[in-house]
Amino acid sequence: MGCQEELLIQKICSFYDQISNLESLKPSKDVDMLFTQLVLTCIPPNPIEVNKLSKKIQEIRFKLIRLCGEAEGHLENHFSTILGSFENPLDNLNIFPYYSNYLKLSHLEFTILKQHYPHVPSQVAFVGSGPLPLTSIVLACNHLTTTTFHNYDIDPSANSRALRLVSSHPDVSKRFFFHTTDILNVADGLKEFDVVFLAALVGMNNEEKLRVINHLAKYMAPGAILMLRSAHGARAFLYPVVDPCELAGFEVLSVFHPTDEVINSVVIARKHQMSVQSSPVDQQPLVSNMIQLPSKCSEIPAFNPLNHGNMIEELAIEEQL
Repeated sequence: MGCQEELLIQKICSFYDQISNLESLKPSKDVDMLFTQLVLTCIPPNPIEVNKLSKKIQEIRFKLIRLCGEAEGHLENHFSTILGSFENPLDNLNIFPYYSNYLKLSHLEFTILKQHYPHVPSQVAFVGSGPLPLTSIVLACNHLTTTTFHNYDIDPSANSRALRLVSSHPDVSKRFFFHTTDILNVADGLKEFDVVFLAALVGMNNEEKLRVINHLAKYMAPGAILMLRSAHGARAFLYPVVDPCELAGFEVLSVFHPTDEVINSVVIARKHQMSVQSSPVDQQPLVSNMIQLPSKCSEIPAFNPLNHGNMIEELAIEEQL
């Protein structure tokens, strides 16, 4: 590991120590300052490979991701409550401090989706929509203006807040549905969706993430699109990483790593047309004769639809025998 990477990890670990000692992760001056500094530290492109870090640093990374997820939940609850007090909440979304990021990320995901799925999807599912379902709202208002959105979240209070945001909108309220359930309990219903979005924080570690992906691979309709959010470089200290080579049951179409303030990487994959035999969720991932071998992962095309900074080309995976 180079000197620059060591300094970066030391700085991130220092933020972890400070954040983990906070009394609360709810929005406050100290919380906002620490997380803003952490994000600004992790954003610059960096070739660091987090899966090669020491066990101790890996443990800190997993704990930091969970802390980030908890803080993000508090932030969304806070602003969803504020927005819900407005007569027309969707007219005031710009009060959310990261609204512009969601506009860019949604535009990016829509552009990538349109490249690989030229039809207008009739029904879309968003798994892990939360109390402030900005991706669904932005897509519904700006890009997929006739599509029906089914938002899934395990937290009833999150869905209650989210419903309050859209209920007064004459168009969106008719096209939005909220389901309070664990997506692992949804089976045949997943076959209704042309596109499924999986939020970055659904599945906080590799095992949890793969359990959800394997479930989607088993029940999504053949040919349906899965949109995943991942992370690259130092940004993997903020969000979980999805390894495209582990998407058994799907054909990975493209992977995109922004280098601007849009933090999440985007992976788009298509459910195989053939039936896939699934393994139990607590065992190995799905196995399909059609899935590419690891050595083929380097052939997945990179996609740079919007020139988000200088895109990092995917995938930096060594050829394996």
